[in-house]
Amino acid sequence: MKNAKLRISAMLLLLAALLLSACGHTEGRAAQYKIYLITKSTSTEFWRSVFAGANAARAEYNVNLVIRGPDTEENYAGQNMYIQEAVRNHADAIVFSAISYTENAAAIDEAAEAGIKIVVIDSDVNSSRVSARIGTDNMQAGRITAAAALDTDEQHLSVGIVNFAQFSRNGEEREIGLREQLEKDPRVEEICTVNSLTDHDAARESATELLREHPEINILIGLNEPLGVGVAEASEELKLKDRVRVISFDSNIRCIELLRHGDVSALIVQNPYAMGYLGVETAWKILEGQSFRPDQLIDTATSIITQENMFSVEGQKALFSFG
Repeated sequence: MKNAKLRISAMLLLLAALLLSACGHTEGRAAQYKIYLITKSTSTEFWRSVFAGANAARAEYNVNLVIRGPDTEENYAGQNMYIQEAVRNHADAIVFSAISYTENAAAIDEAAEAGIKIVVIDSDVNSSRVSARIGTDNMQAGRITAAAALDTDEQHLSVGIVNFAQFSRNGEEREIGLREQLEKDPRVEEICTVNSLTDHDAARESATELLREHPEINILIGLNEPLGVGVAEASEELKLKDRVRVISFDSNIRCIELLRHGDVSALIVQNPYAMGYLGVETAWKILEGQSFRPDQLIDTATSIITQENMFSVEGQKALFSFG
């Protein structure tokens, strides 16, 4: 009997040791994954929210996360340098938001050729080597923006659009979806677009010039966070609150304050936290052997936030999506 008990104890100890060994192996393997997150910039609240989500996934999946981003959202050459850095440093995966749909493509293809898994968030790249795509359905976001813009009793509408660089895929798709819906409304008599640097000061200047050239504009739209701030400030400085309906993108604190005071009519809010979190999580899952369909976007959803719903539970979740 005593020998039987000893044998059972020994077997239990061996089983515990095997389980600990297996757990240690899994954690060790996960800790070895090096994932580069290469974004369009590092300076706006949008990207800081992306980083918050990515770092939450980093902690959960125990990966080595390296965050890189150029000085401006026009510097695709800087992004290409970071892609090359990821290749030199033997990254396992790159989570990438492309400044240029075309000019970033060759560098991404080269990284994929080196065996690096590619996950796109936010802004697409012209590569067949992408393993998964995550972010806003930008065509739908454009249509949602049009719905917010057209929610007015005005019978004669002139629309001014401040968009970002013409080589950016998400800006291009947002404007296509936006125009598609605007052109269906017989009240819309004119649509004017100006492209601006992705900087709120540059966007404010572009919006001010557009408003001066087309004083008939009574709807003004900025298609990403810095542009949204710029168009809102242009309208505020020109004291157009009672005449121009301003639609801004994303949940910048400045725009939230302008929405609260009525200088902005609506915010089109994405979920950058989810983009960052899902980007890193999906990269980890791909490295673990799971497959995704890159032709099917993992949509992180878009919301219209107005004065009427900004203090609701859902409105607050959209505006402050930090977990």
